[in-house]
Amino acid sequence: MEHNLNRRELIRSIVAGMAIPLAPIGIASAAQRTGRRLILVELSGANDGLNTVIPINDARYFEIRPNIALSKDKVFDIGNDLALNSELRPLDPALQSGDMAVIQGLGYPGQNRSHFKSIALWETGGDGSQAGKNGWLTEDIEGMTGSDKLDAHGISLDGGMGVFLSSSGVWLSMTSLNQFSSLSATTEKLASNTQANSANPALSMIMDRGNALNNSMASISSKIKRLNRHRDIRYDAGEFGRQAAMAAQLIDAGIDAPVLKIKLDGFDTHEHQIWRHPNLLRDLGRGLAGLRKSLIRSGHWESTLIMTYSEFGRRALENESEGTDHGTAAPHFMLSGAIKGGIWGVHPDLGDLVEGDMKFTMDYRSVYASILSDWFKIPLNRFSEYSNENLLSIYT
Repeated sequence: MEHNLNRRELIRSIVAGMAIPLAPIGIASAAQRTGRRLILVELSGANDGLNTVIPINDARYFEIRPNIALSKDKVFDIGNDLALNSELRPLDPALQSGDMAVIQGLGYPGQNRSHFKSIALWETGGDGSQAGKNGWLTEDIEGMTGSDKLDAHGISLDGGMGVFLSSSGVWLSMTSLNQFSSLSATTEKLASNTQANSANPALSMIMDRGNALNNSMASISSKIKRLNRHRDIRYDAGEFGRQAAMAAQLIDAGIDAPVLKIKLDGFDTHEHQIWRHPNLLRDLGRGLAGLRKSLIRSGHWESTLIMTYSEFGRRALENESEGTDHGTAAPHFMLSGAIKGGIWGVHPDLGDLVEGDMKFTMDYRSVYASILSDWFKIPLNRFSEYSNENLLSIYT
C-alpha cells in the first residue's frame, strides 16, 4: 500500500507543474544549438488587432467603429498609413532602432472562434480543421544536437503548458519549483525500492522521467540561488510585468532553456473596450519595453527573440456593447536585436470583409516556419511547407 501511495505522490508531483513526457527523450541531429532563445508572449482572450495597429487614414475604419475607433490623438504614426495605439508608446524606441517588427494579417483557414479550441490550434500549429498533437516547436527544439544538455527545453512563467505539449523532452512551469522538494523526496524514496521498480516497467519509466525532471529542477534552483538579488528587476506592468521581469532574471542567471513563455490575460473585450483595451496595451508596452532594456543591459538582446500570439483577432465591426466579438485575422509583434524591424505583410482590406470579419493575409504558420528555420537554424522543420518569402529577410 505504501509503495502505491508513493507512486501516486510522484505522479502528482510531476504533473502539477510540468509537461510530463512518458517516453524516453529522443535526440535527432536536426541542427546544432545556436544559443538563441525565444520568449513567447500569449495575449490571452484574443487581442483586437484593429485597435492595436490602426489603419488611421482609412475612412472605413471609422465607419465600422463609430464608438470605439481611435482618434488621431490616441495613436502614433509608424508609416504605411498605419499607427500604433498610444499605450504602446514605450515600444517606440524599439521601433526606431529597428528592433521591432509588426507582422500583419495573421490567421489560418477555417477560423475557429472558440477560445479553447483556437488557442490549442495556435499552440500546436493546426488549422480550423485539426490541431497538432504536440506543441508547435517541441519536436524540433528537442531534436537539436546538444539539447540533452539543457537545463530545460522550455519554461512557462504563467503556468500554461499547452504550447509545450510533448511526449518527450523537459518542458517546465515555474510553479514546478514549488513542487521540487516533494518531487525530490518522493523520487529518492521510490528509488530505494529497487526490486519493485525493476518488476514494474511503467513505474520504472516514470522514475526515469522523475529523475530527469529532478535533475533539471536542481540545476535551475541552483542558478536562481546564485542570482544577484541586488539587481532586482521591476516593471510597472502588473502581473505581466512580474512575469517579464522573471524572464529577464532567469536569462541573466544563466538558465539554459531555449524557450520561455509569459502571458497577459484579459483581451476578451466584448464590452467597454474603449477603456479596457488601452489598459491591457499599457501593460504590454511597459512590460516588453522593460524586458528589452534588461536584455540589452545583460547582453542577451541579440540572442533573444520575442513573439506575441493570441487565439484569434476580433471582428472588424464593433458590437452593441461598444466592444468587439470573436473574429479572425490580427497583427502580432516580433522584437529582437537581431531582426529587421518595420512593417511586414499586408493589412487586411476593410473593404473586403466576410460577415464583418477581416480575411487573413498571412498564414500564422509562416512565422513558425521562419522562427524554426532562420532563428533556430532548423531548415527542415514541421512548418517548412509554410515558408513565406516575405519573411526570409526578417533576421539579420
